[in-house]
Amino acid sequence: MTPPEGISPSDRPTRAEAEDAVRTLLRWSGDDPTREGLIDTPARVARSYEEFFAGYATDPTTELERTFEETEGYDEMVALRDIRFESHCEHHMAPVIGKVHIGYLPDRRVVGISKLARVVDTYAKRLQIQEKMTAQIANTIETVLKPKGVAVVVVAQHQCMTTRGVHKPGVSMVTSRMLGAFRDNSATRREFLAAIGNPVNSAS
Repeated sequence: MTPPEGISPSDRPTRAEAEDAVRTLLRWSGDDPTREGLIDTPARVARSYEEFFAGYATDPTTELERTFEETEGYDEMVALRDIRFESHCEHHMAPVIGKVHIGYLPDRRVVGISKLARVVDTYAKRLQIQEKMTAQIANTIETVLKPKGVAVVVVAQHQCMTTRGVHKPGVSMVTSRMLGAFRDNSATRREFLAAIGNPVNSAS
């Protein structure tokens, strides 16, 4: 299946081209890519990028396709909190590190909790902005599972802000997306925020 985001495989540069690009950046930064300490750096960077951006090669909807209907009528909120993620800002390609909290109200079927974490990883391992990633996670869960409601809260630190520019370490960004019952019912929304330790209020 073709990933829903990114370029086609035929347009992807070769590994050799990627390594040459790293050498160019090393020269541009003022160093010599042929010196001993940097001679293997282009290959290492290319391998790192394969891991950092592995999300372009996967389709997050496939992670949620296997569900379970034998729930004995369970219809209360399911919450998974503190899902750690590592992503990269699409503006500076600097790391974004944080946690995702997910809640949903099942409608006759549930999904394995590891699948929710895999959806987070798929979107995190792409060049991102936090607002977009938050919406992508929530929208995918809603589209595939069709629950009565979905809630996603993301709390993260952006290295493009802490290590460059304004240099403000310790600052966290909080984004949220509430769908269905979590948007329409304030009690349901409060229950979810209480279950995850209410990072929205604690960040204010």
